[in-house]
Amino acid sequence: MTPPLSTQVFQILLSLVDQDLHGYALIRDIETRTDGELRLTASTLYDAIKRLLDTGWIEELAVPADEDARRRIYRLTRAGRSAARAEAERLARLTAQAQSKNLLSQPRRA
Repeated sequence: MTPPLSTQVFQILLSLVDQDLHGYALIRDIETRTDGELRLTASTLYDAIKRLLDTGWIEELAVPADEDARRRIYRLTRAGRSAARAEAERLARLTAQAQSKNLLSQPRRA
């Protein structure tokens, strides 16, 4: 069983679920998706990216010829998708437990 992921790591993986992104785009995506609740600094982002590359959860892609060669683009790997899914399921279980204790309301059905 994978230990719980940090919020920063989980958010980076979520950002890469449906698109490959460079560092600054990751920072913007996370800030937008979390309504500003999580704002990563460049140093926090790149420390996390190094760990994610080392674990094989993300990979660095070649930079297209028409883009800045200094830009690094990242893609989620199968192992990274699996880790993100496991964390999402863990969080869903915790949410269900809180709902069963009436700490959180049940989501409304559309």
